[in-house]
Amino acid sequence: MLQTTQTILMIRPIGFRMNEQTAVNNYFQEDLEIKNAEINLKAQQEFDQYVSVLRSKGVRVVVISDTDEFDTPDSIFPNNWISFHQNATVALYPMFAENRRLERRDDILDALEEKGFIIDHVVDYTEAEKEGIFLEGTGSMILDRKNSKAYCALSPRADEELFIEFCEDFEYTPVVFRAYQTVNEDREEIYHTNVMMCVAETFAVVCTDTIDDAKERKNLVNHLKKDGKEVIAISEAQMHQFAGNMLQVKGMGDQLFLVMSSTAYHSLNAGQIKKINKHCEIIHSSLETIETCGGGSARCMMAEIFLPQETSM
Repeated sequence: MLQTTQTILMIRPIGFRMNEQTAVNNYFQEDLEIKNAEINLKAQQEFDQYVSVLRSKGVRVVVISDTDEFDTPDSIFPNNWISFHQNATVALYPMFAENRRLERRDDILDALEEKGFIIDHVVDYTEAEKEGIFLEGTGSMILDRKNSKAYCALSPRADEELFIEFCEDFEYTPVVFRAYQTVNEDREEIYHTNVMMCVAETFAVVCTDTIDDAKERKNLVNHLKKDGKEVIAISEAQMHQFAGNMLQVKGMGDQLFLVMSSTAYHSLNAGQIKKINKHCEIIHSSLETIETCGGGSARCMMAEIFLPQETSM
């Protein structure tokens, strides 16, 4: 199984703003004192520049525009509702926020098939929403596809039983733990696993400080080291600058890159950058408006496409 892909799906926003429905447990979101139209314009500019940076390195980016049919302020983060797998299977996930459920669009699958991607099966977990059970895709889960392991920090958006069901369906070994961040002096569950860790081919960036239980922390690190990953630790302060929200991708000539926001990059110290650069080059782009209002960053904006393809793009 491949761990990294050269092909990424990204959704260009047309109504981006702070989503009040997700803000209840996404402590990364902040309100900006500017109008929503201005916020959306800034987000579009950041999005376009980000896509340009990725394409300049040879990353294939499939850009599909959001529609104005529904109010979908978080459509820029598609990795939460869909994932694509090498066995020509697509998974659809149950979303915590009701307005995020409107992001799921069949026409996106149609558009990918028109580009030659093969989709044989769709595994649909969205019925769980009726029971108040959620598992928000590769936000809630970090997939080590090569070693068939899935990492999940349990939260209101990551149900343990449904996570185990996913692991059984897709043949992953589950690694479960709880991760916390300090909010107003209280320890609150982190809403998505992908803000506190990133698993690349030969290394992992992890905010181990968020795992309060020593046994769970040791178990996570042991799994990563057993699979030959160098564990690069970041602090909770760096996590709040989205230093955990990274994704490794392939560019031209199968060159590996670690993608992050400029905010995340500038939070790293020289030693951490040196460790990452031993493994691959870093790509970063400014996503300040998207991060502040959306509470998500570079990794959240990319849905990796591992589907087989009939013809080249």
